[in-house]
Amino acid sequence: MAPEVARDKASFMVQAKSLSLAVSLNTTTSLFMAQTVLRVFAAVSTLAAICVMATSSQTIVLFGFTIRAHYSYSSATRFLFVTDAIVCASSLLSLIFVYHLSRSGSNLKTCFYLFLHDMVITVLAISGCAAGTAVGYISRYGEEKMGWMAVCNRVKSFCNHMTISMVLSYVAFLSYLALAVMSSNKVIYEANGEYQRNERQACP
Repeated sequence: MAPEVARDKASFMVQAKSLSLAVSLNTTTSLFMAQTVLRVFAAVSTLAAICVMATSSQTIVLFGFTIRAHYSYSSATRFLFVTDAIVCASSLLSLIFVYHLSRSGSNLKTCFYLFLHDMVITVLAISGCAAGTAVGYISRYGEEKMGWMAVCNRVKSFCNHMTISMVLSYVAFLSYLALAVMSSNKVIYEANGEYQRNERQACP
């Protein structure tokens, strides 16, 4: 009777380990797929934002003077343009890293580097969005206490294009915020796995 119980227990342990391995592989595959989709989404969003911003220009005649509105005339929108370009390039480069990670297997060090990258890009993206939002709000609504007048009532087409670019930039930021959360969870998972492996090795 005892040998049968031992065999049943061993068979159950093998099945449990196989099921755990299958779930782990499925989870890892889903994670890398989500990472890839979000990075492609961020790259496409920032590329579209750059294209809309670069082509947004409007010229008006006011009191006999010709006035041209362009993103390059504002330091805040130039900063947003540069941050979008960095986010787009980093998203494409990180796709290569994620693909290599999915092929070679993940470990704590590489997962931490990926998390660090995602956090830096997230902060950079929101800084560009914040700068663009501030100057965009003043351009659209003005600031009476400071004596700053709204200009979007005169260059509506330019402001509408810049609003679309801002929305696309925020979409990229939200994508990287989700990526940062996913990367942090992956770091925690790898750290727990490494701790458990060290504990098993330390046991006699």
